[in-house]
Amino acid sequence: MEAIMRVATKKGVVIFSKSSCCMCYTVKILFHELGVNPLIHELDQDPEGKDMEKALMKMGCNTAVPAVYINGQFIGSTNEIMSLHLGGSLLPLVRPFQAMLP
Repeated sequence: MEAIMRVATKKGVVIFSKSSCCMCYTVKILFHELGVNPLIHELDQDPEGKDMEKALMKMGCNTAVPAVYINGQFIGSTNEIMSLHLGGSLLPLVRPFQAMLP
């Protein structure tokens, strides 16, 4: 759990992911489309990835990936993120982390 929180607080928006996961890809694209450049932590490319995946499940994630943290708070996986987005509640959460467009 300590490793999860260490990574989750490195940047305003953090996505724990696996490089081969299509739902992870969808969530990453959504954040990029919203103008957010999240920290992407690929569990399958981290030597501690398996332990981190188990820790995410213990922390209440229905599926270990994608797991989205905003401001160090666990927000949810694909279901929760898409529900927030469709309901108009995701944009206000990520607005402080949107890249300044020229």
